[in-house]
Amino acid sequence: MTDTTITSAVIIGAGIFGVSTGVQLARRGIRVTILNDGPPANGASGRSLSWLNSARMRSEPYHLLRMAGIDRYRTLSVRFPNADWLRFEGGLTWDANDTSNEIEAAYCHEVSIGYDALRLSAGEVARVTPGVDASAITPQGAIFNPGEGWVDLPALIGVLLEEFAARGGALVTEEGAARVLVENGRAVGAQTAAGNRFPADAVVLATGPAVPRMAEESGQTIGDGTPVALLVQTKPFVHPLRAVLNTPRVAVRPAPGGTFSLDADWAADQGVKLRPDGGYDVDGSVVDALLAEAAKVMEGNPKLEAASIDVGGKPIPGDGEPVVGALEAIPGYYVVFSHSGATLGLIVGELLAYEVATGTEHPMLATFRPERFAVR
Repeated sequence: MTDTTITSAVIIGAGIFGVSTGVQLARRGIRVTILNDGPPANGASGRSLSWLNSARMRSEPYHLLRMAGIDRYRTLSVRFPNADWLRFEGGLTWDANDTSNEIEAAYCHEVSIGYDALRLSAGEVARVTPGVDASAITPQGAIFNPGEGWVDLPALIGVLLEEFAARGGALVTEEGAARVLVENGRAVGAQTAAGNRFPADAVVLATGPAVPRMAEESGQTIGDGTPVALLVQTKPFVHPLRAVLNTPRVAVRPAPGGTFSLDADWAADQGVKLRPDGGYDVDGSVVDALLAEAAKVMEGNPKLEAASIDVGGKPIPGDGEPVVGALEAIPGYYVVFSHSGATLGLIVGELLAYEVATGTEHPMLATFRPERFAVR
């Protein structure tokens, strides 16, 4: 399929949203250049837990978008049945044993919308999913969602970039940060820190936590609730855990090569400090505490060792909902800014490319327009 509304596009950002959108535009016959301030996936996509889900409670449009996102991964898994970077082996979650526990309400909600969910006591978990220390599960029990999975975003981005290159797409990573060029009230391309200009009919801003600040440079407001995220990758070891665990003190996700990815909000809050130069200092004792919390929820309580630590902003809009689509005030200028980048990565790239290529708004993105912040 080839669209004729535009012939060229520049995308700033080589995370999952930027690369997914780039591939989709290239499939439509559009000439695409992706600009990134370093290697692909060097931002939020490289430190994402990447749990594929629509668990718990959220708005109906957001839930439907996430379910469509999971559907696209199901299709992709058929193309790559033996991939070690995309698996659907379920997700298990439980809450703290206090008044914040919402397991009952979450389970009832998930059942009411047809989201595949099993309510399990601690003693029932082992027969459903392996590798969990049942003693860590609180008395209110857990929810197992068989349809959930995980993806390793850097690996996926690498696969998508192979197709992108084969379709004639250009990736520029050695010219520093880029900015959107707006002339006579319209986006006309982008310019890198090296000074090179890349003219285009449309520009897509997909720079993760930097999106609100960069949009503000053109006078546009996007609500920003971005916190700092800390992702710890373990050294490889043999363990039976296959599901993603979302627990009160730690989230644990299997990863390629027998490793595991770990994160927790408290660890980022307590263990990360922003330096005056914009970098981060990480408290090693907090990393050790996070590793210990992960060991507590895993069968056999294995000794975990950190192989890598990644720190940076976790893109979350001010109201928690995705921000996707054109900036009405600046023709040719599109943005994408959202939490759940992994779950939404493929579907948002597809729908945003549809809008860029055709000039037509997609109904699934109707409630996620950036102008909702300007109205407020």
